[in-house]
Amino acid sequence: MNELHIASAFDRDLEAIQAILMKMGGMVETAILDSAKSLETRDVELAEQVRKKDKAIDALEEQVNEEAARLIALRAPTAGDLRTVLTVIKISANLERCGDYAKNLAKRTSVLAQTTSVEGTSTSIRRMSREVQMMLKDALDAYIQRDADLAEQIIQRDEDVDQMYTALFRELLTHMMEDPRNITPCMHLHFIAKNIERMGDHVTSVAEQVVYLVTGQMPDDARPKQDRTPFMTEEG
Repeated sequence: MNELHIASAFDRDLEAIQAILMKMGGMVETAILDSAKSLETRDVELAEQVRKKDKAIDALEEQVNEEAARLIALRAPTAGDLRTVLTVIKISANLERCGDYAKNLAKRTSVLAQTTSVEGTSTSIRRMSREVQMMLKDALDAYIQRDADLAEQIIQRDEDVDQMYTALFRELLTHMMEDPRNITPCMHLHFIAKNIERMGDHVTSVAEQVVYLVTGQMPDDARPKQDRTPFMTEEG
């Protein structure tokens, strides 16, 4: 009876942590879409909202870590239960990094608002952002449903994001060669595209954690990422 009580208490505590994780995930999805929208519409106010809300995302990650540490200390979970708690911690870390990248995108809005728009690039940025946001939504669904097959599909979809990034990079090079006045905005746009591509990497990591949670093994076909472009990028 006591063991049943402990198990029930663990489940309640874990559900509370997972609720925080899902709230965090929803906020990151919104940040991705809003940062892309602010860039496309040059909406400086919306960009500022994204930057301010990143603090709330950071706070939720801290809360997840604190509650997970308390759960481990209090309930001493083993085997599958411990794996679940550790997976939650790793997923929240990936979500926090996605939030940082969305904030980085928003930071560029005010800069790009001062430059000439580069034809066709807004559509490409919007498509990349939307794909990453949908991948994240599906990854969180895969976690809740413990759906390893869906998680595997998300891992494969990251290749689509990489291809979008490569195509946009080539497009930016073309614009820069055609008109030197495009160099400055294209450099900023490359930074933005790279940040979206890296968000895709972190979403892929979330999906990989789901596979690990369900199967006990990391995906066999996890592929190493490599930067195929020479431009400098920023983080944080």
